[in-house]
Amino acid sequence: MDDDDTRPRLRVTSVTLAASDAQRLAAFYSRLLGSPVTADEPGWAQVRPASPDLGPVLSFEHDARFTRPTWPSEPSAQHATAHLDVHVDDLDAAVTWALEVGAVLDPFQPQDDVRVLRDPDGHPFCLFT
Repeated sequence: MDDDDTRPRLRVTSVTLAASDAQRLAAFYSRLLGSPVTADEPGWAQVRPASPDLGPVLSFEHDARFTRPTWPSEPSAQHATAHLDVHVDDLDAAVTWALEVGAVLDPFQPQDDVRVLRDPDGHPFCLFT
């Protein structure tokens, strides 16, 4: 269905990240983003913003064989196949907050107006203005 008049409505509502500990990662993103953990089950947790305008639902699924991703990619290493981009009003304040709640600043910073950080499981995420 290529024609917009016949294409069914499709909307991305959530992103799921593999995690060594779903609850720990959900708690991190809940604190970072100020959104509550709205689902917490064995091996799975979810953070839902107060409004869809504030971003997608983030789900975290336990993976018993989880391996921390590398970024930038390295041969024969687990690659970060996706990352979150988070818009902020004040980049310096947002980086300070992210570090305070448990993120780590990545040594590789490819752009002046973007900061690459890592969550507790090593997933890269970007803060940008």
